[in-house]
Amino acid sequence: MAVQISPSILSADFSRLAEEAKAVQGADWLHVDVMDNHFVPNLTLGVPVVESLSRATDTPLDCHLMIEQPDRWAPAYVEAGAGSVTFHAEAAAAPVRLAREIRAKGARASMALKPATPIEPYEDLLPELDMLLVMTVEPGFGGQAFLDIMLPKIRRTRELISRHGLEMWLQVDGGVSADTIERCAEAGADVFVAGSAVYGADDPAAAVRALRRQAEETTAKAGWARGH
Repeated sequence: MAVQISPSILSADFSRLAEEAKAVQGADWLHVDVMDNHFVPNLTLGVPVVESLSRATDTPLDCHLMIEQPDRWAPAYVEAGAGSVTFHAEAAAAPVRLAREIRAKGARASMALKPATPIEPYEDLLPELDMLLVMTVEPGFGGQAFLDIMLPKIRRTRELISRHGLEMWLQVDGGVSADTIERCAEAGADVFVAGSAVYGADDPAAAVRALRRQAEETTAKAGWARGH
């Protein structure tokens, strides 16, 4: 299972987004947080910025939609150039239909869970998804402290993925840094969103490499990864 690092532009300088996107070359994805000030108490960016970013970087865009009515809006983000689109289980009216629509348009379909949302009710939906995102902070703002109480949920999610023999990715987002990434990798995550840990560094590209190295070393020793 390959480790993937997805720097979050929520922590970047919004006046220099094209340059900030280029500053993390070598990352697997560029994580784009879309917030509507309804589903979460913050307002960020939308389709026009995603379109511009897709032209400004060769790094594929990983769009995380923290918005109401993702069934209505998510397909537009695929059309804008996103390679992966994540909608929230708490907001989607018809998650299976939405995941299939995202896939049909050519992007990877992902579903996110807030910290208080359990994975177990969504077990039967997992085959419809390319990735599951376990939020390790409450969605809405960058720079929050990592919630260690999410580690058992990451483990349970990895167990369900393995039980069903799925080749889906398990992403974590929120407070991921040099201090926390190893715990996430040991628990079963293989895609890591990092905001301030990357964009707060003097050399963002070097920070990406360092985080990747930490996660890879931990994954190589993790029990969950040995069968893959």
